[in-house]
Amino acid sequence: MKRFLCGFVLFFCFAVGFAQQNRIFIQAKITENNPRIAVSQEIDFTNSTDQPLNQIKLLNWIAAYQSRNTALLGRKLEDRKSELYFAKPNELGGLENLQIKVENQSIDQVSSTEENIFLPLNKSLQPGEVLKITLNYTLKIPSSKFTAYGTDGNGFYLKYFFIVPDRPETVVKREFLDIDENQSPGNEWTVLLDIPANWYAKSNLKEIQTNYFQGVLNNDPEFLISEKRFDQIDANIDEKVTSVEFGYPLSTEEKQHLEFYLPLQLSFIKSKIGTLPEKIFISDKFKKEQNFTGLEDVKFWKFRYPLFPERMRTDLNYFSALSKNIIQQSVIFDKNDDHWLINGLKTYLEIQYLERYYRDEKLLGALPDNLKLFGLKPLKIFHASELKISERYGLAYQYIRSQNLDQRISEPFYQLSNFNASAISHFEMGSLFSFLAEKMGNEKFDDFIVDYLKQNHLKKVDRKDFLDRFTLATGYSSEFLEQFIERKNRVNFDLKKFKKNGDEFQVKISKNTNQAIPFKLETINRKGEKSEFWFDTDQSQKAITYNIPQANAEKIVVNSEYIFPENNFRDNYLYTRGIYTNAKKVKLKLFKDIPNPEFNEIYLNPRLSFNAYDNVLVGLNFRNTSFFEQKFNYTFTPYFSSGTGTMTGSGGISYSFQPAESFYRSLDFGIAGSYFHYDFDLSYRKLTAFGNLSFSKNPRSDIGRSLGISYNFFDKDLDPKKNDPNDYSRYNLWSVGYAYSDRRMIHEKYFSGNFLFMEDFQRISAEAFYRWEFQKSKKISFRFFGGLFLNNHTRNNLFDYGISRVSNFAFSYGLLGQSATSGIFSQQLIIADGGFKSYLGQTTNQWITAVNVDSHLWKMFNLYADAGMYKNHQFSPKFIWDSGVKLKVVPDFLEVYFPIQSSLGFEPSFKDYGTRIRFTLTLNFSAITNYFRRGWF
Repeated sequence: MKRFLCGFVLFFCFAVGFAQQNRIFIQAKITENNPRIAVSQEIDFTNSTDQPLNQIKLLNWIAAYQSRNTALLGRKLEDRKSELYFAKPNELGGLENLQIKVENQSIDQVSSTEENIFLPLNKSLQPGEVLKITLNYTLKIPSSKFTAYGTDGNGFYLKYFFIVPDRPETVVKREFLDIDENQSPGNEWTVLLDIPANWYAKSNLKEIQTNYFQGVLNNDPEFLISEKRFDQIDANIDEKVTSVEFGYPLSTEEKQHLEFYLPLQLSFIKSKIGTLPEKIFISDKFKKEQNFTGLEDVKFWKFRYPLFPERMRTDLNYFSALSKNIIQQSVIFDKNDDHWLINGLKTYLEIQYLERYYRDEKLLGALPDNLKLFGLKPLKIFHASELKISERYGLAYQYIRSQNLDQRISEPFYQLSNFNASAISHFEMGSLFSFLAEKMGNEKFDDFIVDYLKQNHLKKVDRKDFLDRFTLATGYSSEFLEQFIERKNRVNFDLKKFKKNGDEFQVKISKNTNQAIPFKLETINRKGEKSEFWFDTDQSQKAITYNIPQANAEKIVVNSEYIFPENNFRDNYLYTRGIYTNAKKVKLKLFKDIPNPEFNEIYLNPRLSFNAYDNVLVGLNFRNTSFFEQKFNYTFTPYFSSGTGTMTGSGGISYSFQPAESFYRSLDFGIAGSYFHYDFDLSYRKLTAFGNLSFSKNPRSDIGRSLGISYNFFDKDLDPKKNDPNDYSRYNLWSVGYAYSDRRMIHEKYFSGNFLFMEDFQRISAEAFYRWEFQKSKKISFRFFGGLFLNNHTRNNLFDYGISRVSNFAFSYGLLGQSATSGIFSQQLIIADGGFKSYLGQTTNQWITAVNVDSHLWKMFNLYADAGMYKNHQFSPKFIWDSGVKLKVVPDFLEVYFPIQSSLGFEPSFKDYGTRIRFTLTLNFSAITNYFRRGWF
């Protein structure tokens, strides 16, 4: 009781002089082996608006952990994390025994299950007036495995759990999403923790006495309570001590590195932003989220290849975390609206730190030198091994832009995809700050940031005010930013040509925007020496000639090393001498690589394939597609067929339209051709013209929609021994299809419809697929298929619907044995048409319906069952079914089916049971890539 009264006295003494801030006093009692925390709380709520208030909104964000019907759960499923969805009742959190009084008057009928609690007022609260709210409640703390906040059974990490007032001007509901959002910033806090004996507590608030914390925060309070002691390192910077406290144990090596690096890091940050807080608290969750991406060791099977030394990883990881923490403490940011400013400044500091201490460090670190194969260093042939670590910022943006899945810089943070949260909010904006800082001079930029943060301490950021001041500080060079951040970036500078005039180059450059954006022009001589020239531009898109000294230059470059986030860097280079004058060099590259925009690159990739008739196919693929997608693409792959001793192959060209803002993401047109064998000594030739429309999608969503049309011409060799007049040697096929996919967790759905026709038939088909994860890693799936011939005058069964085997008349399925009727290749299964696993019939020429069910059984084993009906002309409809066990060797890619019971009977009793076992094999690298990038974009 004495501690409680002492807390009140200190609380009210501290509160003097902060009339416009909310004051919050909390007393929380924590007991051992109990997830419940008893809370007594008082809030002095100040109407800081210029309007009377008739209600007050409180945020009860612990309610986000109470059920499956919360925004937090939806967010976690988008991130492909299902722990909260499958949580046990005792692992969930919530609010219990809530009692609220407003000016000593009890408030009834308040729901403790809502994340937003609205308190009606009997009397309007006038601007500047203060109102007292008293609360008593019990927090049921959730498991920390969902968000890292909560309890792990050995301690507590508390953040966003206590009830707090929302901003008075915010009337819309705000829900917890675990995006490091600011819940209730700018408040005065006094927190008294009653914890078990021999337990310890740490917080980002200042500790006045043991377990007694107090202070004003620009962000939200967090508390770590545990039986373990916590490490702390004090650094004396300019005769002022900054304490860095850690919410996790440091290893001996890590602590030694930090004792050396922390003073350097803090001193560097202070030189850039002008101030340091007295206290910095770094939790394990915060450190992991702010780690410097790309420093991790490469692990493969039993091998481990370190990219960077441990000291460098420690240095950069902690510099990244410290930068973010200190910037967040400087002024009040709204995470959703101001994320680009926080993250942009943090990334600017990273770029400057790299420039000073790791200027020549490579993107792949020591890996190209350490990875050896037969005494050779294979990674050395890749352009990626030559890139600097500082170029990663521009590369990440270039990658997501090439997918046309980038977003506006000003997009609310909760709407950014996980990849764009880094590539756009951090890297693109940080590159812009670094670009403009170099243009105006880094010292001037740093002075501007120091002045701005000092003037706005304890104030909320005003975006327009920041941009207006920045525009003046840069001499209007940054005036374009206000519009730039409001749209998807497609700015591009085009270095068209140059000519010599005396001792000068006359360089002609255009841009594709009306915005007045500056650029940097460089000349590079044979020794690698550079001369830099900065130019401002006007609102014209016309090509303008700029004069620069020749200085024995061999190369002219615009915005080198990805310093500005351009749409295309391939037109930023010109040579001044030799046969490539006013042009780019052509370069052959072995294997796909990060593109080098200085060259027109052709990638050569050895290919090895196999089918039953060509046997082993050895080929060489020529393509212009790198790791970054391009609008114009070509690919040609000649193969040597060891089975026939002849040349085969495939090839194609395509062009993709990718508007930044439209109802569609990409519109692709192309032609392709192939020549292979479909039977022994029988070849086919296929020519395709296609158009595909991919509709725009929410980058956070797993929902995709597409529409496609194609024309296919086939020319097949026929078996002269059969001499069947009903065989098709040449035929044309038209196909129109629509596909919808929803790859989200728990409930996965697909739908597709197709209309296929030629002169002899017209048919329609539809397929639906649903997969439900009913328990953690346990799923059941349902596939529905229906096909109908509208008209069928074909001469044979080539174009019929398949029942147990597909008819690969379009040569679009990856069958190892196109015409195999016996042997292992005939047992390959394609889940298409009927999708039956048992041999229950060949084809149907009128209609078919089928249902395929697949459910988890035990570990790598599933149960499957198929049922359906089909009808052939002049025959009655027939019902068929089968069932069995599936072995998932590699789920969705290599699976084996063992039939048990079917319309044929008990199949294991059949003598030829071994030939009835089926398998699926998917060798599609893009499908595997899409599988692993789920949850990112």
